[in-house]
Amino acid sequence: MTLTCPTCGNEENFVVKTLRMHVVHLEDSRIEVSDETQPAVLEVLCDECEAAVNIADLEESLRREMILTISSR
Repeated sequence: MTLTCPTCGNEENFVVKTLRMHVVHLEDSRIEVSDETQPAVLEVLCDECEAAVNIADLEESLRREMILTISSR
């Protein structure tokens, strides 16, 4: 399972741009998160040359692991 930049061959550092939705609830002047979605990956970029990596070209297991890793942080 590898992720490789098609432009420069980088296999180590990538920028993953995501969108994550949160539902917040106000109670007694406190803000609490009542619901949040898993992040949706919008774009994957090489951290070395900033070339886009096509998400559709990634193996399903690699896409799944990326989402799980981002979700756990």
